Amino acid sequence: MVITGASSGIGAATARRAVEFGHRVVLAARSEDRLEGLAGELGDGALAVRCDVTSWDDQQQLVAATLERFGRMDVFFANAGFGARRGFLEETVEHWQAMIDTNVLGAALSIRAALGHFREQNAGHMLLTSSVAGRRVLAGSLYSATKWAVTAMGEALRQEVAETDIKVTLIEPGMVDTPFFDNPVSNALEPDDIARAVMFALTQPAHVDVNEVLVRPIHQPT
Repeated sequence: MVITGASSGIGAATARRAVEFGHRVVLAARSEDRLEGLAGELGDGALAVRCDVTSWDDQQQLVAATLERFGRMDVFFANAGFGARRGFLEETVEHWQAMIDTNVLGAALSIRAALGHFREQNAGHMLLTSSVAGRRVLAGSLYSATKWAVTAMGEALRQEVAETDIKVTLIEPGMVDTPFFDNPVSNALEPDDIARAVMFALTQPAHVDVNEVLVRPIHQPT
């Protein structure tokens, strides 16, 4: 199981859960120190690979490293992403560009990197982290627009591979207390709550394809 954005938050929590379920994991992110620390915690079944998801070369090398180490790739969780303050006069243009490149292009490159291998074996499970913000428009939110794009990509991929045994799942969290936010978030989901939702999708029978998992904390109104 390959996980991008694995150095913290949802990615790290999912890696821990995946190992409990017997998966070997490939941890991908730009933060090498955090990745190595997590890989050391998880043991011999974990491999840390530095990867900038906006780089096609890095994404190809990530899949190649997975196949070299483990000989197969069953799951790719395209989880890397970050946000921005709401308001079209907020943030810098450079921040916007980096966010679009990571959230949108990065997810597309992950699909492209994984899909060839999945097609060769006529099996595999592609998961993408979208958001509640990818299901409803948020005022002044370019981040929301990037997650609408991820939601559309997930459905477009599902339709493309519908005649194969490849599965596609969109993970759509509501408010989660992760390093995504600058300040602590109250009454939010924990990263492990989303990790358990990921494992729910992964542990269904072969004939069941869970296409969307939308998870909110109980008192989130929208």
